[in-house]
This record gives sequence, C-alpha cells and structure tokens, in this order.
Amino acid sequence: MADEPLVLGIETSCDETGVGLVRGSTLLANAVASSVEEHARFGGVVPEVASRAHLEAMTPTVERALEQAGVRFSDIDAVAVTAGPGLAGALLVGVAAAKAYAMGLGVPLYGVNHLAAHVAVDQLEHGPLPKPTIALLVSGGHSSLLLVPDVARDVISLGSTVDDAAGEAFDKVARVLGLPFPGGPHIDRAAAQGSGTAVAFPRGKYDDGTLDFSFSGLKTAVARWVEAKEREGGSVPVADVAASFQEAVVDVLTRKALQACRQYGVEDLLIGGGVAANSRLRALAQERCDAAGVRLRVPRPGLCTDNGAMIAALGSELVASGIGASAWDIPADSSLPITTVHV
Repeated sequence: MADEPLVLGIETSCDETGVGLVRGSTLLANAVASSVEEHARFGGVVPEVASRAHLEAMTPTVERALEQAGVRFSDIDAVAVTAGPGLAGALLVGVAAAKAYAMGLGVPLYGVNHLAAHVAVDQLEHGPLPKPTIALLVSGGHSSLLLVPDVARDVISLGSTVDDAAGEAFDKVARVLGLPFPGGPHIDRAAAQGSGTAVAFPRGKYDDGTLDFSFSGLKTAVARWVEAKEREGGSVPVADVAASFQEAVVDVLTRKALQACRQYGVEDLLIGGGVAANSRLRALAQERCDAAGVRLRVPRPGLCTDNGAMIAALGSELVASGIGASAWDIPADSSLPITTVHV
C-alpha cells in the first residue's frame, strides 16, 4: 500500500553491490552490480578488489534502483544495510554509504544480518513466513540450519558447517574439473549431462545425529578421484563427476533439513542463499518434502543470490514490527552471529 514505509536496502557483503527498494512486502526494485568477472582470474573473491568495486558501483546502482522503482530519494522512509557477516572491507563500504544516505535524508538506519535477510526475502515472493519455519541457508560462506520463530526478532542456530561451506566446495571442485568461477552454475550445467550415481562420493556427517555439515572431505575425495584418473591416463568424465559430487552435497543438505523439521515438529522448510538456485537441490528438496508432508518455500533464483531486495525486505519487516532503529555508530561486523538479526 502507498502509505506503507519505503525501505532502501544496501548489500555489500561479498562481490555483489545490491540495492533494493521495498514498500511493505512489495518489491519495487532490485538492482545488482557484480564484480565476479574481476575475481574470476583469481579463482575466488579478492576482498580488496571487491571493496573497490563496491565504491565504484554504489552511486550508480542506487540511482538505477530508484529509476526502476519510479521513486525519488525524498520518498525513502528508512535505510537498511548489511552490517555482517561478510568481508570486512566490503561491509564497510555499504555501511558507510547507508549511514550517509540515511543521515542525509533524515530517516532511520537499520543494520541487519545478511543471513536473516536470506530468510526474509522469501516473503516478497510467497507472503508472510509461517511461525516457526526451518530455514536451510546455503551459500559460498555458509551452510546453516535455523529455527525461525520470528525473522525480525528470533532466529536460532541449529547447525552449521564445521569446515567448507557447500558453495565453497562447489567453487573448489569446479576448479579441479577445469570449470570457471563461480563454480555453482557451471557444475549445475555440467551435471545435467551426467549421472549422479556414476561415482560413490562420501557423504560427510550424513547420519551422525547432528544438524551440522561437512564438505571438506567430499571436496578432497573428488580431487583425489580426478588425480587418480589422470594418473591412469584416462580422460576425466567431467559431467559424471560433477553430477555425483552435486548429488552428494544435495543429499546431505536435504536429509539434514528434513531431520531438523522432524526434530522440532515444524512443517515448513525454507531454502535460501546462492546455492538454493541449484536445480538439483530444488528438485530433491521438493521430492523429499512432498514425501514427508513438509511445505517447501524457495525464492526464485534471482532472490537467492546476494541482493539488495533481501536487505530491504528484512528492514521492512523490522519497521513493521516496531523495532527501533540502529545507532549511527553501528560497526561492520564480519563475524556477526546469525542470532543477531539487527544491530
């Protein structure tokens, strides 16, 4: 509705400069400037390069979002920004910009948690979150299971990665297979031509009774299998290795997510984060949720990867919940815990 607050969201936790505009639960604009091509030759994100790219992209991306939404700076009622977790230098750029915009416009500032925002963004597509919801967040830096009674006030960590996150493993395995960075989309495409049962790769912490994840051993197993194949003089079946690796990852992720639903008696599962764009993860999760009687929510791929819309969505939720604004001296916290939704 027109009388609902208009929230500007700024996201700079990694290599995407994201700016979103949300009014209530309606997405008006979602502008993204990515520096991924600048990092590709290094095989991963270089923090200093990302920070510089955010500096250069911030003003043009904000202006593009305003143009998309058909609004002016004077229409903005609040500014939300990722305060953490993420790359320290990249976060600093976003937090400094958000403070400047909020102070210049005379509107409240909300420093929010990047991971909680990955949960909140689904409300822009599928409506209010059931209370509670189990959330599986899967990205380059995080593999987490959360119990979410209220995304604006109460997020509880149930399990996390003990080593490599799923997205990180995708990037490293892609490098082993000679696929470009970032690895997730390229492995997904290669796997579509292969067999997920071609190679029996290990499933770390598959049935250990916890809700934690481990993908370092799987990554190493893939590298050793490829090395052995090359020593034998044979060609590496990239599609089969990609499919088998991908199957191992999504098997563990979906198994643990459904385990959390059973353990806490929750019938709604949300999957978010960049890896949630993976086609096999979405398909297997739907199959297993249907069998278990669990309702599945996954945002469209464009809302899974880092973006400003998710920050604006969480900011809008905070405003609607009557939660007070942040102080002007909020820091950029690279290790902000998931249990801290708002700083």
